Amino acid sequence: MDNKLNEIRRKIRMLRADMLSAEDNIRKQVNRDEDCSAAATRLMAMRVAMVGLIGERNRLGGEERLLNVDERLKLEVRAASRKPSAGGDRLP
Repeated sequence: MDNKLNEIRRKIRMLRADMLSAEDNIRKQVNRDEDCSAAATRLMAMRVAMVGLIGERNRLGGEERLLNVDERLKLEVRAASRKPSAGGDRLP
């Protein structure tokens, strides 16, 4: 089951990257005043596939809890404070 869950997560990551690329292409087409209906239709199909993958991942127990704004900000502050300082804090 872990292999199946990892495979679904990999597919989700790849699909997200493809979706970002498609969105970028749509923006470029819009900026050039070109027809982007075909690209937009492909993007909507990708979104349908994403919903299916997320549903399958959740059925297998891989559901990930979404953080609220306060929780997310606390994580970002902790991540920034973990960076090593550039000098004087080293022990001899």
